[in-house]
Amino acid sequence: MSPASRARARPRVASGPGPAGGGGDRRRLLIAAVVAVLVIVAAVWVVGFTGVLGVRTVAVSGTRALVADQVRQAAAVRVGEPLARVDTAAVHDRVAGLAGVARVAVSRAWPGTLRIIVTERQGMAIVGRDGGIWLVDRDGYVFQRLAARPRTLPRLDVAAAGPDDPATAAALGALGALPPEVARQVLAVAAPTPESVTLTLTGRRVVVWGGTAEAAEKARVLTALLRRPGTRFDVSTPGVVTVR
Repeated sequence: MSPASRARARPRVASGPGPAGGGGDRRRLLIAAVVAVLVIVAAVWVVGFTGVLGVRTVAVSGTRALVADQVRQAAAVRVGEPLARVDTAAVHDRVAGLAGVARVAVSRAWPGTLRIIVTERQGMAIVGRDGGIWLVDRDGYVFQRLAARPRTLPRLDVAAAGPDDPATAAALGALGALPPEVARQVLAVAAPTPESVTLTLTGRRVVVWGGTAEAAEKARVLTALLRRPGTRFDVSTPGVVTVR
């Protein structure tokens, strides 16, 4: 075999890193993965188990009759508690349990604020209970005792005022259907049953409202009828009304 043939027959050795180079790459990847895990663990520890991102402020908004400190006391959130670990659902339920609270929204505002937005109930009528005068909202919740009777709210006369009482719902539904100029004239609304609602207006006028059906039409007809003289207005069947 000639020298040139022998040279062509020699095997070629592959270039590039050998086994030692591959092992180095694996070690670097392993170290990077360990560092990443340690960073994540450290971040979780700082956020969830230390006061670095703890609650510094409980910000309360939306209160009218309530004061912010009442809401903070009900929320029962400790200053310095990790913000990430605050049970916002539990805070919501505790604040919602306050008399006069209709809705609550709880949220986190990083780095250290817990926000509580309160929507209070608004009185639509008053009702006598336990020897006192109480506010009732449009949903039938009896929520606040008053020192004196307000002149701007009508009296609700039902057997057992409450959000699950059909007579309460019928009476408040009649009030809610009235336009403001008529609602301001109502002194009392009574509902012995859900189908027998009556309204007592200023000037010794009485409105026979009836049941909950056709409330908008009854309100429209009544608004027109009140321009006539009379003391008894029956709109229980709005297609056939009477004035006496």
